Amino acid sequence: MTREGEGRTALVTGASAGIGKAFAERLAEYGYALVLTARRADRLEALATALRAAHDVTVHVLPADLADPAAPAALCAALEARGLAIDLLVNNAGYGVPGAYERSEWQRHADFIQVLVTAVAELTHRLLPGMIERRWGRILNIASLAALVPAAPGHTLYAASKAFLVKFSEALAGEVRGHGVHVTASCPGFTYSEFHDVTGTREQMQALPRFMWLDAPHVVDDSYAAVMAGQSLVVPGRVNRVVAFGAKHLPAAVARAAVGRHARHYRKV
Repeated sequence: MTREGEGRTALVTGASAGIGKAFAERLAEYGYALVLTARRADRLEALATALRAAHDVTVHVLPADLADPAAPAALCAALEARGLAIDLLVNNAGYGVPGAYERSEWQRHADFIQVLVTAVAELTHRLLPGMIERRWGRILNIASLAALVPAAPGHTLYAASKAFLVKFSEALAGEVRGHGVHVTASCPGFTYSEFHDVTGTREQMQALPRFMWLDAPHVVDDSYAAVMAGQSLVVPGRVNRVVAFGAKHLPAAVARAAVGRHARHYRKV
């Protein structure tokens, strides 16, 4: 039986762990050839070996640090050198910078913007023309529920960057829909991954009730279904959809107060 991804190639950024790794696993199951990128080459190689064995798919490993402004162009040059055309782009790479904005040096913030905003826009810009020419393409930008609710203190640039991804995706989706290309921003909430270990907020996050958490495969399945269906925005998880609805329809002052009251329990400021 032919798998739906056979004959197509997907590029997943931030593929070494968390949602990115779950995307790689699910797309391999669907038969896509894969290009995996992240900073940790050893993890990518181990994942690639496992996916080849489990799903009999081609997996290319192209380690890159997207905080380097030259990385997106170099990554696309490597794809061209290997004769790889990307049909499905998953812009997943990301992290958080916890604490008050002024306490981190500017380079740390600049690297963050490069990874979560500029690299996403550049990879999309470089790979989109081929999708339009082939009359088929899918672009998934992993945003966050933080983009849809009032911003809380701490992780100051995080919600702002994710809100950019939402608006960017919505606008681009309208531009390319007639060319057979779908663009989707996925806005998951709290997801089991290494994210909070990296930001040093794991202890605070443990206080959140279990019903507020999703696992990465749930996020992947909802996101993939949405981009294949041509939805420009998806919020995985019923609880997250309720939160997003409330934030949109509550008076702004009430929504801000509610977010601020709860955020102090799990943010480092």
